[in-house]
Amino acid sequence: MSRKIGLLVSLWLWSIIGIANEDIQLDKVNIDRTDVVSLQRGAHLYMNFCSGCHSLKYVRYNTMAKDIGIRDSQGNLLESLVKNTLLLTSDKITDTIQTAMTPELAANWFGKAPPDLSLVARSRSNDWLYSYLRGFYPDNKRPWGVNNHIFPDVAMPNVLEHLQTSLSADKYNLAVADLVNFLDYVAEPHKLERERLGVWVLIFLGIFLIFTMLLKREYWKDVH
Repeated sequence: MSRKIGLLVSLWLWSIIGIANEDIQLDKVNIDRTDVVSLQRGAHLYMNFCSGCHSLKYVRYNTMAKDIGIRDSQGNLLESLVKNTLLLTSDKITDTIQTAMTPELAANWFGKAPPDLSLVARSRSNDWLYSYLRGFYPDNKRPWGVNNHIFPDVAMPNVLEHLQTSLSADKYNLAVADLVNFLDYVAEPHKLERERLGVWVLIFLGIFLIFTMLLKREYWKDVH
């Protein structure tokens, strides 16, 4: 009996959460994974404003740099450019992107360690990230003086506040879209390659289906 009551309570709580989530209006962001200039701007923003607290533990600097077009005309990685613009620490170019902040310091400053953002675009969605990064507003009751419309009582400061106050609304929205575009790439670096390969797989399956149907007709023609 107690298990049934617990199950009913759980379902009720999930229904409330679902209703609350539906009430959140997310802004639509248009991103383009083929726009390497946007990806480069997003990577630069991430390394300057986000990497101090958030890691990307599944991504290496050199792989990321190649994927977002930091290469010469022969396709070779421009290592010096990567080191000067993206490696803000003593990390090696073959290292994964880690934060210099220790979990202990992070817990002391923020209450808990900031999460790794390698998969945040897949777990939250691009529209959620775009709305969240643009959703900060002043709130003197909060420790950092800000709150967030999308994530109430957020423990994170508005790290993009300098950009938000120094840029026009359109330019700031473009900067946030570039950052989301980069995080979308990070969440699935091989997405474009997978989609290109998927087209050829579907073409192969379509041709194979035609031959299969012809073979079936040949086998069954004498049965009828």
